[in-house]
Amino acid sequence: MTERIAVRGAMGLPVVGMVGGGQLSRMTHQASIALGLSLRVLADKTHDSAALVANGVEIGDHTSLEDLRAFAAQCEVVTFDHEHVPGDLIEALEADGVQVHPSAAALRHAQDKLVMRERLSGLGVPVPPFCPVATREQLAGFARHVGWPLVLKAATGGYDGKGVWVVSSAEEAEEVLASGLRLVAEQFVPLQRELAAVVARSPYGQAAAWPVVETVQSDGICVEVVAPAPRLSEERALEAQGLALRLADELDVVGVLAVELFETADGLLVNELAMRPHNSAHWTIEGARTSQFEQHLRAVLDYPLGATQLTAPWVVMANVLGGDPDLEDGGFDERLHMLFARDPALKVHLYGKEVRPGRKIGHVTALGGDLDDVRRRARGGADYLKDGQWPS
Repeated sequence: MTERIAVRGAMGLPVVGMVGGGQLSRMTHQASIALGLSLRVLADKTHDSAALVANGVEIGDHTSLEDLRAFAAQCEVVTFDHEHVPGDLIEALEADGVQVHPSAAALRHAQDKLVMRERLSGLGVPVPPFCPVATREQLAGFARHVGWPLVLKAATGGYDGKGVWVVSSAEEAEEVLASGLRLVAEQFVPLQRELAAVVARSPYGQAAAWPVVETVQSDGICVEVVAPAPRLSEERALEAQGLALRLADELDVVGVLAVELFETADGLLVNELAMRPHNSAHWTIEGARTSQFEQHLRAVLDYPLGATQLTAPWVVMANVLGGDPDLEDGGFDERLHMLFARDPALKVHLYGKEVRPGRKIGHVTALGGDLDDVRRRARGGADYLKDGQWPS
């Protein structure tokens, strides 16, 4: 391991590097400003979300060890806004003496669904029944145990509903099986709703948890997050938080860990893990004493973690999805003007992304004491930004 010197920015504070130039880097950059930190970003393109606003932007390839090494040399600690950096490249950085959080060993459980399922099963953590499959015969054999329909998932690379297929027969699965992807088959779980438990952990071992939230999905994309999850018993909320804190410790996660959960009639099941700031906790920017983005920075720098209490009885975040890119009205400038005039208390975050149908291009957050009203305001604001129409 090579001896590395401290890399410091303004006021002698550490320089943090984030690989990936998406909206998570953009919002982490915003959090870094108040802390006086210098955040460097390794972006793919000059028009990536974070590259449009951050000062310390490097354009490079996250699958190139040369680019990663050059970037890491300018940073005291390196972290990620996505899970697509190959594990062997992260291991090479670690061998160079780079502080990387989360580590390659931890991140593997967020990069590979089969590795994650096997590890969690070994820990006794409840997950949907699963089986690696490569052939029609293997798929049919698994179905004989758990029944149809089944969920097929790409073991690596899937997100926002991509890389996930629900199939009712081996014939329906033929095209996916022929794709050459590494696949995991899972039982189709009858769920009551989806929840998320988001926590953060530092190298010192300090951990903190935000209230458990309900996430609402449409076509595999999260469209709404409600904090705290309505009608969730204190016992189940503590169970979900305890499970997420346990996984952060067992997997040696440093930074934010989001545990996506299925709530079923029989209890909780872990669906997915993410080891970075996560869509299910964007509400924390206005809705918690410490946002997930500030907390992630604190964690990777081994600073004491911040308070996670709610700032209002109810907080709702609604994602703004891209609609027609050829806006017939005055565009987002006019829509923001109208939205702020109608509801000055709404908080809007737009990501500077090219508008495409169904793409996450921003989010709206509402806070208040009446859940129905807060949900209506958040959802209405997001829908108006999408298509310029007020909900009826």
